[in-house]
Amino acid sequence: SDGSIRLHQMTSEHPLLQWNGSTSGQPVIALQWALTRPAVFFVLDASSNIYIWDLLENDLLPVAKQTIPLENVVTMTLLGEPEKTNGLLGLVLAKASGEIDIQFVKKKWALP
Repeated sequence: SDGSIRLHQMTSEHPLLQWNGSTSGQPVIALQWALTRPAVFFVLDASSNIYIWDLLENDLLPVAKQTIPLENVVTMTLLGEPEKTNGLLGLVLAKASGEIDIQFVKKKWALP
């Protein structure tokens, strides 16, 4: 609820990494690991901002932020085929109006 993100190892109750206030204090609505690139994950906050984290590029801050204007995004999920190396990765956004939006991710965050 405070925008903190923690990365845990399954065998420990203590986080390996923790990012406090990673969304400027906005609650985290959804977090999804990239299906095609294991070091990348996406975070949706309550203000309809999407943060892209690439831990190989920067493990302190997100590498990109995208605001979805004019509409409240209520959830997100990813689509892609991890067994294929074509770098096709999509972000599916569900808006409060019931509209579904699919955006494709840049290949630099999708290629294995």
